[in-house]
Amino acid sequence: MNGGFEMKRGIQTFLSIVFAIVMLVLFVIFFTKDDSYRYPIALGGFVCALVPLILDKFFKIRFTLGFITSYFTFLIGSLCLGSMLRFYNLGWWDTLLHFLSGTLVAFLAIDLMGKLTTRQSRSEMSAGFIFLFVLSFGVFCGAIWEIWEFNMDQFFGTRTQGGGNFDTMTDLIADSIGALIIAFGFARRTRRNK
Repeated sequence: MNGGFEMKRGIQTFLSIVFAIVMLVLFVIFFTKDDSYRYPIALGGFVCALVPLILDKFFKIRFTLGFITSYFTFLIGSLCLGSMLRFYNLGWWDTLLHFLSGTLVAFLAIDLMGKLTTRQSRSEMSAGFIFLFVLSFGVFCGAIWEIWEFNMDQFFGTRTQGGGNFDTMTDLIADSIGALIIAFGFARRTRRNK
C-alpha cells in the first residue's frame, strides 16, 4: 500500500508462517488421531494463514499491523479456541468474536482506504468522513455476515442463528462496537496528524 499504511513485510511474513506451522502441526496430530472434527479445522487454519503471504507474493498486497493482528487474533479465537477447544459452547464467545470481527473489518476499511486513495486525497479527507467510512464498512460487513447466516439456515437447515433475532441483533451490536472503537481511534489519529 502507499503513504505509510503498510507494515513491514517481515512482520506479516513471520506471523503468517508461525500460524501456518502451528496449524499444520495440529492438522497432523488430529489426522493421526483420526479426529475428523478437528483436522479439517486445522487444515482450514493452515490455508487462512497462507492468505496474507499469497496476497503479498502474487498481488503485492500488504496490510497494516492492526489488520494482521486482528486477523490472526480472530483466527485463533474462532478456529483454535472456538472450534477446536469448543469455546463456542460458552454463551458469550460468539459475541466476543463478533466484536473482534468488527475491529478486523474496520482495519480492513483502513487498509482499503490506503490502497484505493492517494496520500494527497487522504490528507484532504475530514476526520468525520474517515470515521463514517470505517464505521459504515464495519457495520455493512456485519450485516452481510448475518444475511449469509440467515440464508444458510433457510436453505440448508443449519442453525447458525440459533438464538433467532436476539442472536442476530447481539452479533450486529458487537460488530458495530468493534468497528466504532477502531473508527473513532483512527479518525482521532487522523485529526491529530493534520
